[in-house]
Amino acid sequence: MNSAPFRLAPLDATHDRTKFNSTSEPLDRYLREHVTQDVRRRVVACFVALAEGHRIAGYYTLASASLLLADLPASTGKKLPRYPTVPAVRMGRLAVDQGFRGQGLGGALLADALDRAARSEIAAYALMVDGKDEAAVAFYRHHGFIALPDSPLTLFLPLATALSARKTDNKAR
Repeated sequence: MNSAPFRLAPLDATHDRTKFNSTSEPLDRYLREHVTQDVRRRVVACFVALAEGHRIAGYYTLASASLLLADLPASTGKKLPRYPTVPAVRMGRLAVDQGFRGQGLGGALLADALDRAARSEIAAYALMVDGKDEAAVAFYRHHGFIALPDSPLTLFLPLATALSARKTDNKAR
């Protein structure tokens, strides 16, 4: 028997999207009406946290992206090759159903996204996100993300930093 409260999996047709309610209508509508088209077109990958069989407790999406080298903080940019852009993975959406809030699921979904991006065989420098508001920005900052100097709602976390933190966590166990 699995003692984990949630099972993470790629979204598929058996998952019940109709009852998902994050209290954010755009995030809920995207999951109900648009994500399968985007997955089919291969413009995003969607991963879900499942509770009680096929009920979706939370989800996130990942897509390829790039960051302009000039947009990164100077201290970061000077350590990178002088290409105009730096490869990245964009977490386009992250939402938790209101019935599952307060259980650390948002942080667990973020950790899974970082792990997937870091383990990918396709190189990427960072995971980036666009915070929809100050609460979202605070959530990502709490998890080590850095805001772009000229775009404070766009944040990134170097994947090397995420890998290093994961190794430290594994040693502590």
